[in-house]
Order: sequence, then structure tokens, then C-alpha cells
Amino acid sequence: MTSEQSKRPLARLVPGGARAARGKLRRRLSAAVRLVAALTLVGGLYTAYAPGVGRAEETVKLSDAAANGKAIYEVSCITCHGRNAQGVENRGPSLIGVGSAAVEFQVNTGRMPLARQEAQAERKQPQFNPDQAAELGAYIQELGGGPQLPSAESLDEQVKKAQGSDKILAHGGELYRVNCSSCHAFSTGGGALSSGKFAPSLKQSTNRDIYAAMLTGPQNMPVFGNNQLSPDDKAAIIAYIQDLNKNEAADPGGWALGRYGPVPEGLVIFLIGIAALVFATLWIAGKS
Repeated sequence: MTSEQSKRPLARLVPGGARAARGKLRRRLSAAVRLVAALTLVGGLYTAYAPGVGRAEETVKLSDAAANGKAIYEVSCITCHGRNAQGVENRGPSLIGVGSAAVEFQVNTGRMPLARQEAQAERKQPQFNPDQAAELGAYIQELGGGPQLPSAESLDEQVKKAQGSDKILAHGGELYRVNCSSCHAFSTGGGALSSGKFAPSLKQSTNRDIYAAMLTGPQNMPVFGNNQLSPDDKAAIIAYIQDLNKNEAADPGGWALGRYGPVPEGLVIFLIGIAALVFATLWIAGKS
């Protein structure tokens, strides 16, 4: 076989192999183009919709009350509690989830805004009126949710109803002695705790103050949720406390001694009673 004849089969094979290689290359290029097109389509859809969701979340429309509360917050609260109420380390805690009840309690009792960090925030003259406190509470509520207070009218009506029933009032006294008297004293006068802290007096507290404190557990106080003390139980306790405060001047047992409990009573018995007995004994002995 000549060299020319030996080259003819190769000549027939090489073009066919080249066509197969080119076809395989075209299929790969086509698959790559389809993949790029699919990815582009998915990316375009994500770009079209995802930023819109983000913008919607960032621009959630607040109620009028919450919008007013936000304006107050950004002037008076943002330094310690952060731009989105997430808290600032060593300044103030997060307010996400505390609810409007906690905000209204702290603001209406003058504990917030806090002038300086101390062992405990004390009650003082409020810087905002109740309407402004409610607006602040509405903003925090819409921002992160949490416990809410009943309306002032319904709570006052519930407490008034409890005060009109001796049975409910007695039940409130029992609940108070079990759950509250160990810190706030039997006479609602408050008492000392550890590390410079104290349980405050309840003599100035309104119905909403007491209800909010039980619902949110400010500072050292435990939380009494509705599964622990029902709304009716809370109203009974409030009725008992307010009844004690109202009748402070009329003590059926005689001299109130500040209503601080058995300690001053024991001191009076010892200092006055025992001294009187000693002098009486000496007088009788002298006469005999």
C-alpha cells in the first residue's frame, strides 16, 4: 500500500471526528448559555422582589399614636435604648418585647428617663403626661410587642366592683399577704432589700401603676402573669391595697405606729410597757 492510499482512511476519519467534537462543544456551550440565562432570570426576580420586601419592612406604617411616640423616643430615649430599641451596652436594656405596659409604668412613675445609673430607679415627678406615656408605649408595642394594660375605664370599674364586695376584698388581702407583703410590708409601706435596693411604698400608686407592675415585674419585682394571677385576682389585690391606703387614718387596732408591722410594736411594748411595769413594781414596793 502506498503512502497516499494509507492516508485516505485517515482523511475520511478525521473530518467525522472533528464534527463530533464540534457538536459536543456546541452542546456544552448551549447548556452553559441556558444555565447563565436561568441564573440571570432568578437573580432578576430576586432583585425585583427582595429589596421591595426590605423596604416594606423598613417603612412599616405606624399608627398616629406610635408615630408621636417615636418622635418622643428619638429625643428622650434613643441615647440609652438605641435607634431600634435594641438597647445600648452599659446604658440601657433592650425594649423589644417589654410591651406598652412596662413603658407606661416606668414613664408614668417618673422612673424613666433615668438621670443616672443607680442601684434602683426611684419614683419621682414624671417628665411626660399620661397621654405622652401612652404614645411612647404604643411605639414600643408596635416595634416589638409585649404585655399591654387594659383600658383605664375597664380597670377602674373592675377595681371598684372588687371594693364593693367584702368577699373579693378579703380574697385580695389574702393574695396580697401571700405574694406581696414579704417585700412591700403588710401596710404597703415598702421595705429594704439587698445591695441598696428596696421595695417601694404603694401609697402613691394608681390602679394602673400596680397592675402594670404585677404584669411586667419592674426591677426586683417578679412577674405575675395572667396564668399566675388572673386579671380578677390582680383587681382584687389592687382593691385591697387602695382600701388600706384610703383607711390609713382610721386604724381599728389603735395606734398605727407607722404600720411597719411587729417590730415597732414590740419596741413600744418593751420600752413603754416594761418600763411602766418596773416603775409600778417599785412604787408598790416603796408603799409597802
